[in-house]
Amino acid sequence: MSKLFVEYIKLKKQNAEKLYLFKSGIFYIALDEDAVTLSNIFNFKLTNLNDSTQKCGFPMARLEYYISELQARKIPFDIVDLNYSKIDNYSDYLNNQKLKKIVSSILELDMNNTTFKQSFDILNTIKNDLETIYPSS
Repeated sequence: MSKLFVEYIKLKKQNAEKLYLFKSGIFYIALDEDAVTLSNIFNFKLTNLNDSTQKCGFPMARLEYYISELQARKIPFDIVDLNYSKIDNYSDYLNNQKLKKIVSSILELDMNNTTFKQSFDILNTIKNDLETIYPSS
């Protein structure tokens, strides 16, 4: 039995009414009955996690959209990212994902082969990205 499915069963025992979205690589996936629910709402294709469990999901880049759609439909849900103990605030979680992306792009820079113009453009992009997370008053 997969680690995600074990966690899913545990969470469903705690609250069967919630839909659980698991971060798995660059996707968020739903399992079993939650997958069927998401598939019915968003017309997602169901695939098999194993012989007895279905799954479906969407790319990480679309998380904000699906959070807003689930909230608008008043569907109770939780995001389960096994790198976090508990996610209480979805906007903080989304901002943290954006910050990780910014840090990753900085770490990937080849400072020995970057021109001044490229450096300026990179800093400007980072500034704009950070302003979406921390808007100035």
